[in-house]
Amino acid sequence: MRITQIDTYKCWANWCNWLLVRVQTDDGLHGWGEGSLHGPIESVETAIHELGRVLIGQDPAGPEQLWQQMYHAWRWRGGPTLMSAIAALDIALWDIEGKRLGVPVHRLLGGQIRSSLRVYASHAFDGVQGDDEAFERVHMFRQNGYVGFKWVPFDADAMRRNESRALDHARSRMAELREVAGDDMEIYIECAERLSPRTARLAAASFAPYRPAWFEEPIPFENIEGMGELQRDLPVPIATGERLLNRWEFDRLLRAGGCRILQPDVMHAGGITEVRKIAILAEMRYVPIAPHNPGGPIATLATMHLAAALPNFLVLEQMEQERTIRDHLSTRPVQIVNGHFVVPNEPGLGTDIDTERIAEYPFQPQPQSGIRSTVWH
Repeated sequence: MRITQIDTYKCWANWCNWLLVRVQTDDGLHGWGEGSLHGPIESVETAIHELGRVLIGQDPAGPEQLWQQMYHAWRWRGGPTLMSAIAALDIALWDIEGKRLGVPVHRLLGGQIRSSLRVYASHAFDGVQGDDEAFERVHMFRQNGYVGFKWVPFDADAMRRNESRALDHARSRMAELREVAGDDMEIYIECAERLSPRTARLAAASFAPYRPAWFEEPIPFENIEGMGELQRDLPVPIATGERLLNRWEFDRLLRAGGCRILQPDVMHAGGITEVRKIAILAEMRYVPIAPHNPGGPIATLATMHLAAALPNFLVLEQMEQERTIRDHLSTRPVQIVNGHFVVPNEPGLGTDIDTERIAEYPFQPQPQSGIRSTVWH
């Protein structure tokens, strides 16, 4: 069996583009991957085809050795564009290997530890108009059996105008949500890098009585040592890692004690091959994995198969607002039952993509978010 062709497909999914890749072989098998970098996605697409020169003509068996060839193909390594491109191709290679052997990908990763995965609703209040609608969503998440939900309480511009008032408003909202959610639902806090070390300490202290499950990326991710200093002081667990790209960066974070929950992203941090190694590093330090999962159907399935085989898996993100599009593109949509992803047992990742339906969601240039408004005081 030899790799003969690599095709890429872009589609718009509400707020970002998804980038799907299909790797074809001369035996008629093909595998799907995804590298949906939120921003310069066309650069990733170009990198996929550049890396394709490494793969064309090769036997797809053995994703590890092909990963090494892609990673070391040029003098310059790493970065979000190349690592996302490697991730997309790596996921497709695992899909092919599972189909070739007639087994699900999780079997190739050491076996299925769990058949279902706990889910939380991410970006829970996007598009919400008013408190009543927000509270209705919380009730909906509970009825669907989700373990919890994630929301963004901190507005950097409001904090710049009046820090005390903004923090008190965020605390009041958290108190209301805890009352609506009850004691048995988790509330995950997306800080979106909008705090400084000083304001993160103030916010965490005020939120502590309402038992937030974590503070996600309270400060910019680049300063790993600073994240470690902050975690030692915070009464709330830090969750981070979605922007780190390889095992060496994650090793620095873990050595610095920069978090209590690790969030690698399969479609950015080198794919299944690399994130599996990152998870082992975390397991050695008793740090659980809650994968970052903002992508489309293939990234979600790849993350599910990996999570099913990880001893230190904690919970998986679910972008509810993209679920309809994910299902529409998939020949076998991901199943969610009682707030849990059901891990598929079909060969490979467990689905194909309907390429004709991709055309229903034409590519759009990604809106620029501008410079992040972090409060530096």
